[in-house]
Amino acid sequence: MHIAKHSIIQNSVIIYLSLYLFSESEGQHKFKKMNLSNLKPAVGSTKNSKRIGRGTGSGRGGTSTRGHKGAGSRSGHKTKIGFEGGQMPLQRRVPKVGFKPINRTEYVGVNLDVLQALAEKHSLTTIDFAALQAHGLASKNDLVKILGRGEVKAKLEITAHAFSATAQKAIEAAGGSIVKL
Repeated sequence: MHIAKHSIIQNSVIIYLSLYLFSESEGQHKFKKMNLSNLKPAVGSTKNSKRIGRGTGSGRGGTSTRGHKGAGSRSGHKTKIGFEGGQMPLQRRVPKVGFKPINRTEYVGVNLDVLQALAEKHSLTTIDFAALQAHGLASKNDLVKILGRGEVKAKLEITAHAFSATAQKAIEAAGGSIVKL
C-alpha cells in the first residue's frame, strides 16, 4: 500500500516536471514547456574527462600520466587480479580453515521448543513437512532435521527427514512418535 502510494506521487511529480520547466526572465516567473532541446544535466553532476596524450601544453602530454619505463608504461599491460604491488596479497595472507565436501547433505534445523510453540499456537497433534512449510520453517526443497533444544510437553507425531538422538528421546518420552521421510 505504502509503495503504491509513493509511486503514484512520484509519477505525478515526473509528469508535472515533464510538462513544464521553471524559468525566470525579466523579474517575472513563467513556465516553459520542456522538450529535448532544453534538457540539461543537474549542475555539478557532470565533469569533463581527463584528456591525456594531447601534447605538452595540455599538462598531460609526454608520458600521458603513465610515468617513465616499466610494465605500467607499456601498452597492453594489466595487473593480475588481487596483485598488491609485491606485498603478500589478501587471499594468501588469510588463513585457510575448514573443509566442505561437495556432495554434503545440508539440513534445516528445527528445534523442539519451536515445534512445541507451533503445536500450542495452532493446536496441532501431527507436524509433518507440509505443516512446517506452511508456517515458514522450511522451503519446498529443504531437508528438515529435528534438533533437541527445548522440551516437548504435548504428544506429537512428527514427520521429518532426520532426527537428533536427544530430540528422538524427548519426543518418545512425551508419548509422541517420529516418522522419517
